[in-house]
Amino acid sequence: MESKLENKILNAFIGKVVRKDLAFLVKGGLPVPTYVLEYLLGQYCASDDEEIINEGLEKVKQVIQNNYVHRAEAESVKGIIRENGRHRIIDKVTVVLNEKNDEYQATFANLGLTGVPIGTDYVRKNPKLLSGNGVWCIVTIGYISGESVKVRWEIQTLKPIQISNIDLQEYIDQRKNFTTEEWIDFLMHTVGLNPEAMNRREKFITLARLLPHVENNFNFMELGPKGTGKSHVFQDLSPYGVLVSGGDVTSARLFVKIQGNKEILGLVGYWDVVAWDEFEQQKGRNVDAMLIDTMQNYLANKSFNRGKGTHEASASMSFVGNTKHTVPYMLKNSHLFESIPTSFIKGAFLDRIHLYNPGWEIKMLKKNSFSKGYGLITDYIAAVLHEMRNDDRTAVLNDYAKFDGSLSERDHLAIRKTFSGMMKLIYPDGKMTDQEAYELVDFAAEGRKRVKDQLYMIDETFMAEPAKFKYINLKTGLEVSIETLEKVSNQIIEHTTTEDNTEEAETSTGNNDTSTVATNAVGGSNQHLTKRPRIPILQEKSMSFRMGQTGVSYEKLFAPYMREAKEITVEDPYIRAPWQIKNFMEFALMLINTRPVDDLKLNLFTNEEEDKIPDLIDKLDDIKDDLASYGIEFTYKFRDFHDRCIKTDTGWTITLGRGLDIFEKYSPYSIASSKQNMRKCKEFTATFMKTKNA
Repeated sequence: MESKLENKILNAFIGKVVRKDLAFLVKGGLPVPTYVLEYLLGQYCASDDEEIINEGLEKVKQVIQNNYVHRAEAESVKGIIRENGRHRIIDKVTVVLNEKNDEYQATFANLGLTGVPIGTDYVRKNPKLLSGNGVWCIVTIGYISGESVKVRWEIQTLKPIQISNIDLQEYIDQRKNFTTEEWIDFLMHTVGLNPEAMNRREKFITLARLLPHVENNFNFMELGPKGTGKSHVFQDLSPYGVLVSGGDVTSARLFVKIQGNKEILGLVGYWDVVAWDEFEQQKGRNVDAMLIDTMQNYLANKSFNRGKGTHEASASMSFVGNTKHTVPYMLKNSHLFESIPTSFIKGAFLDRIHLYNPGWEIKMLKKNSFSKGYGLITDYIAAVLHEMRNDDRTAVLNDYAKFDGSLSERDHLAIRKTFSGMMKLIYPDGKMTDQEAYELVDFAAEGRKRVKDQLYMIDETFMAEPAKFKYINLKTGLEVSIETLEKVSNQIIEHTTTEDNTEEAETSTGNNDTSTVATNAVGGSNQHLTKRPRIPILQEKSMSFRMGQTGVSYEKLFAPYMREAKEITVEDPYIRAPWQIKNFMEFALMLINTRPVDDLKLNLFTNEEEDKIPDLIDKLDDIKDDLASYGIEFTYKFRDFHDRCIKTDTGWTITLGRGLDIFEKYSPYSIASSKQNMRKCKEFTATFMKTKNA
């Protein structure tokens, strides 16, 4: 983490931040949520002074050692309470109403005590104690001696481990001290992940997991491979959310439990977020039809009918689970919802999902995936997100985009809610550029389109009124079409041979000309299919590529425009680092593989750095000798410039925003290291212009 950002964080949120790796140093094998540990760390370790941090860590360890109740040591802790008369403990507390005695009674998960009377005031201030799921608390328990005492245990003090109040405006005001990139990285550190291990799109996908925390009644689903951190933000981030096993959910537990004449509100009445973990584990089980019907009604209307009346709640629903197949397999053979329980694979239920988060784009978490920098104490950010649920920003979307009339009201609502939530997360002060705003618009629309695309395959009735995911940019007047990244990266073109692959490049554009170019790639009419590749008519065009897009290669991009050239000039100021030199060699290899290279002249113009010139000259001379053996005359020159392009003597100029450096970092031990079309792209544009008659 850059010291500049670190200093900004410490100055802006003094006393509210903690180094994110400290919780792991303390936690060990304790089944304690991260927010519990960070609550303690925030009191003792909120500093950048290593000595203070070390002293604070020792104090936290002492608190955990002396006050946290291990189940195996429950009896000894009871003994300490009896001998001392009182003792402070950290435990999960659940409260029920004993109607016979007309009193609230507490149960301690680890200490094993049940039926302990608890004051009504504690329950009124902390109603989640009644939710049945328990709340982590710091409790002082007393012991009453004597022969005639009915209940020997008493709760003398009880404090839920969560911040009681925050200054939301202070949090919002501090946003101005950070750039957008810094703020996003700050949030990544806050959720415990290393921003340097992710690109911007991956950060957006990760932050989208917070949407159910910041938006009321937000219906979220994420499916992806194991080990990508899908359930982390629901399990450890917030005391306002509850994570339940998908296989243990019942209608009574979730909505209303009926006991005699009484209706006891379920989880949705007490929590901001109810997350279904390992949702796919219900696959093959018989799911209560009433649960699904009640769920559908709640997801759509924020209300449910159980017992005698209709109940309303604001809890968001999150469904997280693991996929069993790769995305290309699912796109070809089934659909992206294939791993969820069969009972839920129905249009009426899935149409209620506001955002389908593409969990398969997130890498499996490894050692370097976790933050070692400073982030907000999870309890503090949880309280911030809780407060921001009351701030509805869905109407702001109307200032930027007018979506096509073919979208349903559910489509519109889903996009507005995702936009609102992402805006609250990244731009809490409401200040964003037009470019930044449209980044949110596109992300929100893509998340909803992913749902709709699968509905067309699952329920054919949705095809009767297909939605066109496009909008008018109200700032420019231009029409913008939305497509999911997985569809862009996995274009299916039939009837192509190996030789036809060079024409497929244009199917990966951001200009929605896929169908036209795909037809050209096939070549000829349906009556006469030939294995001879058709030479395409080269056209001037501009192509946009998305961050994370796959299926792109130098061959697909450039080969058709290089075929007839006798001299090719690459102008790229940044050909010096090992990967940059590799990019250039891969460009040369593309030429060798796709066209005759006898007597071909290949020129390189690049910038010079005095301290690196000797080493670079040696490498370029080696390249010159190597290419000569294939018939390529290679020359290089140094000059000061910034524009990046490829020029041919046939009159074509290909302007490249990033030069040849179009791929994200990849492992040298991956298929992507040898297959360009398997790599993820950076966001870039390529413009093809005819500069003179050939």
